[in-house]
Amino acid sequence: MIRYLVIIIILSTGLTQTLSEKRPVSTYSIVARDPDTGELGVAVQSHWFSVGPLVAWAEAGVGAVATQSFIDPNYGPLGLELMKAGRTAQEAMDALVSTDTGKDVRQVGMIDASGNTAVFTGNSTIPFAGHKMGKNYSVQANLMENPTVWDAMAIAFESSDGDLAEKLLSALEAAENEGGDIRGRQSAAILVVSGDATGFPWVDRIFDLRIADHPNPVQELRRLVQLKRAYLKLNEGDDWVTKHQMEKAVKSYEEATSLVTDEQTNGEAPFWVGVTLVEANQIEESYPYFRRAYRQDKSWAELINRLPAAGLLPDDKKTSEKNNKSHEEVTDCRPFSRK
Repeated sequence: MIRYLVIIIILSTGLTQTLSEKRPVSTYSIVARDPDTGELGVAVQSHWFSVGPLVAWAEAGVGAVATQSFIDPNYGPLGLELMKAGRTAQEAMDALVSTDTGKDVRQVGMIDASGNTAVFTGNSTIPFAGHKMGKNYSVQANLMENPTVWDAMAIAFESSDGDLAEKLLSALEAAENEGGDIRGRQSAAILVVSGDATGFPWVDRIFDLRIADHPNPVQELRRLVQLKRAYLKLNEGDDWVTKHQMEKAVKSYEEATSLVTDEQTNGEAPFWVGVTLVEANQIEESYPYFRRAYRQDKSWAELINRLPAAGLLPDDKKTSEKNNKSHEEVTDCRPFSRK
């Protein structure tokens, strides 16, 4: 009942112009759905500081919204609320645009949980501006250097392989290759949520990464997506540890170390592989991973001494003393032994 009252209020009061309308906040974006997993996502790039919080909106099992140009952020939460109440993306878009006195300078893309898309580009949006809808996606752009950007984004999304995050990144990179924002580049963001809501939003958000200010934000966004993939595997390993499934934990941790360099995690990924191998009583196998961690930061050797108090490693004073002595010579590291 409350949700329907909210919808009535939205439709009766309309959208009002906000201060953010004074400058065009976003330039190009994509909203999309993975038909295999049901994941929903948004990705955006702009020559505007910290574009992500205003433009990108998504909710697991509901939909995704990109609101840009002379932006009204209300399109994000209100569009999701309408889709959650059962409106299609097009119905939600029509309802909001019809009550928006500033619609001529808006550009908005929406997709619902069924893959239905909707897009709107106002008549006064700064050129070059346009959009294109396809199966399970919509791309939209304004302030472009060239009028080929949105078509290039569509082709890249449709032709690229990988998960939804990878396809979203490919679309952004295609836009950059076509010239992108006529003003240059500054910030970018990607938001991907699961197809079904768990009731825990922090679990539903698979990727929620924002580049606020960077000379090459799309490239930096790709770096962070790859790093996040590694940490997702580390989290998966942690989950297996809590379930005392050490072999599965080791596998997840090892996958994490294959996704990024040791330097990128400051030795964190190989360190936890080593710890888990010790817990699995695979002592000899753990040494190479500890060495890799120590090469990045010798503080990992100190951390090892603190883990027994948390029940994560055996409390072996002899080997602990040996570890303290040997961490100064990384290649001779032998932090633990079991009798």
